[in-house]
Order: sequence, then C-alpha cells, then structure tokens
Amino acid sequence: MGVDDKLDNAEDRAAGRVKEAAGAATDDERLREEGRVQQTESDIKDAGEQVKDAARKVGDAFDR
Repeated sequence: MGVDDKLDNAEDRAAGRVKEAAGAATDDERLREEGRVQQTESDIKDAGEQVKDAARKVGDAFDR
C-alpha cells in the first residue's frame, strides 16, 4: 500500500470520527451515521490495499 493511500484513508477515517462526534454532540443521527459509514469505507479501502499487497508478494515469490 502506498503512502498516499494510507494518508488518504487516515484522513477519511479522521473526518468520519469528527462527523460522528459532531452528530453525537448535536444529537444528529444522520451525521453520526455518515461518520460511521465514512470510517467503515476507509477500513474497507485499507483491507483492499492489504489484499493487493499480499497478492503482489505471492506473485513475486513465484517469480524467483
């Protein structure tokens, strides 16, 4: 996973936390849910990047 991808995902996760906290503070359930969704999407992107990295390593092992 590239550094840019990690930073983008970390930014999305942090923004999701802020939205969730703002929603909790203002009792806005829609905003809370948006924050949760944004965090989950970031986690899914991280997992996808990890799968791609693992596949590359497997491919590299067969190239040797």
